[in-house]
Amino acid sequence: MYQNIFKPFLDFFVAFTALVFLSPFLLFFTFLLAVANGGKPFFLQRRPGKKGEIFRIIKFKTMTDAKDAEGKLLPDSERLTAVGKFVRKTSVDEIPQLINVVKGDMSLVGPRPLLPEYLKIYTPRQQKRHDVRPGITGWAQVNGRNAISWNKKLDLDVWYVENLSFLLDLKILWKTFLKVVKSEGVNTANMATTEPFNGNN
Repeated sequence: MYQNIFKPFLDFFVAFTALVFLSPFLLFFTFLLAVANGGKPFFLQRRPGKKGEIFRIIKFKTMTDAKDAEGKLLPDSERLTAVGKFVRKTSVDEIPQLINVVKGDMSLVGPRPLLPEYLKIYTPRQQKRHDVRPGITGWAQVNGRNAISWNKKLDLDVWYVENLSFLLDLKILWKTFLKVVKSEGVNTANMATTEPFNGNN
């Protein structure tokens, strides 16, 4: 009952209320990031949701589209703007995903939505992470995030799906709050983003 009825209702109510309450704050960062990123404050990308259905995730854009002489994007660390670095460190870049929660694409808590190309290299057990809606935060995020291996993260995602409960979600939300306050586990060393999943890492 919690997963199918109470959790979706709670997701919508909390996300909608948070968007209304945070709207001045979001407008402020939208303006700053629009200036820093040439008029592009948001990052939209295709991600697989529940049952692998594709949706567009909404995040604040923390990196520019700067390219080298050959037209290739510069390394992530070189494209990360000053305001983008702050937004990423404080996890403010994740807040626009509340819109995805209101739309029903995502949940407040669940396995993080990864890239569509990973779908074909998951093991059958790892595929279970798509039995529920993806979340803004999740069990893997409060147990290492980018500091642990991909296989460990995916194991934690599946564990969450198999043990989903109201009390577990509350625990994850509380631990997420503590990690955001401490700015823990945001990035791997010297990288703006973590390395891609290849099925073996």
